[in-house]
Amino acid sequence: MRHIISILIENEAGALSRVAGLFSARGYNIESLNVAITEDPSLSRMTLVTRGNEQIVEQIVKQLNKLIDVVKLVDLAESPHIERELMMVKIKTTSHTRTEIRSLTEIFRGKVLDVTATTYVVEMTGPSEKLDAFVAAIDPDTIIEVVRSGPTGISRGENGLCL
Repeated sequence: MRHIISILIENEAGALSRVAGLFSARGYNIESLNVAITEDPSLSRMTLVTRGNEQIVEQIVKQLNKLIDVVKLVDLAESPHIERELMMVKIKTTSHTRTEIRSLTEIFRGKVLDVTATTYVVEMTGPSEKLDAFVAAIDPDTIIEVVRSGPTGISRGENGLCL
């Protein structure tokens, strides 16, 4: 099962390295990783996605909680949450395919960020499944490049990852 683990971590050199080291030392995989500063400049929020059964994820959470840099963490898969991912796709276009690509982008509620004589760059946000569906709907031979942030998430309701 996929788990999105959201971590409040001290904004210090080496903190990311210690988290990554914990995963590699135990043979666990990080599918995606996002880190950014919070409203408190001394803290960063790290969102990582991993897969594993309940026992493996429980072990990961226990090990992460032991790291000195970790202030607080939550496995978002355990409660109602909202998740989103950002994707940018560079697509080859011709005069015949421009309208089709623009219509498909609108259907998926994306945005054309850049237009050249031969390409479009499309931005899209949403659940990973939506982004996968957009890529599947485009002719694979026209895709030049795909950049994805990986999922990030936030708890629903009043509970949150804060001090």
